[in-house]
Amino acid sequence: MTANRRRGEIAAELDGKSHRLCLTLGALAELEASYAATDLTALVERFSSGRLSASDMIRVIGAGLRGAGYELSDNEVGGMRADGGVAGFAAIVADLLTTTFGAAAKAEETRNP
Repeated sequence: MTANRRRGEIAAELDGKSHRLCLTLGALAELEASYAATDLTALVERFSSGRLSASDMIRVIGAGLRGAGYELSDNEVGGMRADGGVAGFAAIVADLLTTTFGAAAKAEETRNP
């Protein structure tokens, strides 16, 4: 499966299958609501803290999959596997957030190693 990074898409392997993920405006609104964030800047600040819970990873990956057209619940995402285990999921989340927020996410990563 080919992902178009210019459209904010990434490719990730989950459960041994290639998936496309994209944080569309709808997916971002879903995350804002989930975290009671007032705006996108609040989301960037939350995710750039360098601390992600398993629930955070499930929510972000789930929103990215739904943004790309998959009809999966967060419960279903929580049952998926990624190469590298938790580190593999964290890499998917980091790639998706960096692709979505670009320079803003990279600047925050620099401030919060």
